[in-house]
Amino acid sequence: MIILFNDLSKQIIKKIEEYNNIVIARHIGPDPDAIASEIALRDIIKLNYENKNVKAIGVGVAKFKYLGTLDKLTDEERSNTLLIMLDLPEASRLDGTKKDDYVYTIKIDHHPCDHPECDIDYIDDEASSTCQILCDIIFNNNLIISRECAEVLFTGIVSDSDRFLLSYTSPRTFDIASKLLDDYNIDLSKIYNNLYSRPLSERKFEAFITNNLTVTENGFGYIKLTNEDYKKYEVDANTASNMVNDFNFINELRCWAFSSYDEKNKVYRINIRSKDVIINDVAQNFNGGGHKLASGARLETMEEVDELFKALDERCKEYKKGDN
Repeated sequence: MIILFNDLSKQIIKKIEEYNNIVIARHIGPDPDAIASEIALRDIIKLNYENKNVKAIGVGVAKFKYLGTLDKLTDEERSNTLLIMLDLPEASRLDGTKKDDYVYTIKIDHHPCDHPECDIDYIDDEASSTCQILCDIIFNNNLIISRECAEVLFTGIVSDSDRFLLSYTSPRTFDIASKLLDDYNIDLSKIYNNLYSRPLSERKFEAFITNNLTVTENGFGYIKLTNEDYKKYEVDANTASNMVNDFNFINELRCWAFSSYDEKNKVYRINIRSKDVIINDVAQNFNGGGHKLASGARLETMEEVDELFKALDERCKEYKKGDN
């Protein structure tokens, strides 16, 4: 497996060297790993290949603007262009562009995927984050990176591993984090302040979720958040998505899910997490997917949300029987 990944990383660098126009994109509704990976890769390519036109695209998130700025893409810049898709379970969830518009495509991701989507698919579902995979590619090919890029990559790793607390944190994750710390003198205080400092309104919103979380006898917890809830606490819909990992250490929970309505796209966004109950196959049955213990879905009706929550409760029930 390691040899295969090394070979893939060299193929990716060869393609980057081949194309003068490169577009980097990630999934809609991005988290820090998604934005960090595209900004870091863009800036590293520019640092090592100064004459290339590289754009990192997608809708920006004000909360993550400290990671860097994103680019605008013109129709002309899609011509004879390499597309690199990052942190993306399915190409249908690309933000700001379509895969079929490009002459060559590469996918770099840590979500499980059972079918090829691009000309090159670098999928390591044992990695903590897409930023971790990028570090492997960078280090294997001796690319130059700046301190700023190292800090962005470290941010993505810390965020997606939830400060190295989640189960897919591996010895390799710590090796890479240690190298970034040792070689680039990154500012840990700045990184953690950016990631975890919150206004009082968000802390009150987290308390609201805790107080209103429904927990079944099988250990499934859920809440259906409304736009009125967001307005009351002066937060946006992304706030709940960023809080979902904070419920990992509640004794009574084995699996939990938040639903919120996305007015712009007219869908219900579901974030699902689990301590030990495998959930990604359940999510796949409801227009979703992801990791075994961290998944999501997008549904059109509240009836579908209720069906998903019922299925997750049933999955928790199955595990509960196995414990006895």
